[in-house]
This record gives sequence, C-alpha cells and structure tokens, in this order.
Amino acid sequence: MTIIRRSLILTGNDIARRIQRIAFEIMEHNYDESDLILAGIRQKGFVFAQRLEKHISATGRFNVVLTDIQLQKRKPTQSEILMGIDPSFVNNKAIVVCDDVANTGQTLLYAMKPFLDFAPKKIQVAVLVDRKHKTFPVSADFVGLSLSTAMHQHITVEIGSGIEEAVYVS
Repeated sequence: MTIIRRSLILTGNDIARRIQRIAFEIMEHNYDESDLILAGIRQKGFVFAQRLEKHISATGRFNVVLTDIQLQKRKPTQSEILMGIDPSFVNNKAIVVCDDVANTGQTLLYAMKPFLDFAPKKIQVAVLVDRKHKTFPVSADFVGLSLSTAMHQHITVEIGSGIEEAVYVS
C-alpha cells in the first residue's frame, strides 16, 4: 500500500483572502467595463467564480453574469463544451475564465474555445493556483498562488460548501 503524503500550502482563510484580492484585481483591470462575465470551469472553477462574483457584485459597480463551462478536463477534444449562457451573449463583453488550478493550460485553452466564435471585448484568466508547467500558450492574468513544482507532484484544491477548504501538494 502506497501512502501519499500531502503538504498543506493554503488554508481556508488563505483561500478566502486570495479570492478577495483577485476580485479587486479583476475590478481594477476592468474599471471601464459595465458588464463582466465570470465563466467557471466545472466544478471547482465554478465555485471559485461564484466566490469572485460575490465580492465583485457587492460593489454594485458591475453587472456580473456568472456562468459555467462544462468539458472533460482530461480529454477536452472528445467532448462537447457546454456553457450555461448563450455564447452570443459575450459579444463586446469582458470575460474572465476561472479555474482552480492551471497546470498545462490545456483545459483553459479549450474552455475559451466557445467564446472565440463570437466577438468578446477581451478574455482574461483567473486561477487560484498557477503551476509553471505550461505546454499550451495560456497564461493567467489573475493568480492566487504561483508554484514551481516537480512534474510528478499534484495540486489538490478542496473548495466548496460543507468541506474544510484547503490547497495541498502531494
């Protein structure tokens, strides 16, 4: 039996503070926008987007539209990419694609694909944890924690209701 050792890198309080900081950064970089679309990649990316939306909407400055993006993270080319809004709604709007961890950039790249058939004003990326192992040309605009890890290491984000929130490396 193999025992996997996990090291805590962010507590629930750390996560909350970083999400609040990212929300402020998103507002600063989009100060001239009235509409903002937060598109969270299911499941944990959507929870992350919900948390961002709570902070951003509280200011009353933006009309925030929250949506989800559903795709198979391991095999994005073998599944249809679904969104909770009509993709044409993104015309001339600022979009922030949200995910819990950016690893190779593949999931983020495919999550942006439906938006590219229309005319968004800009597409930005927000991630809670950014690993430096990109094999696809995607970089995060808003990052909670940037990590340089070994290729064999795994980042686990525990986020959602009813659980003790944390980020681990194993």
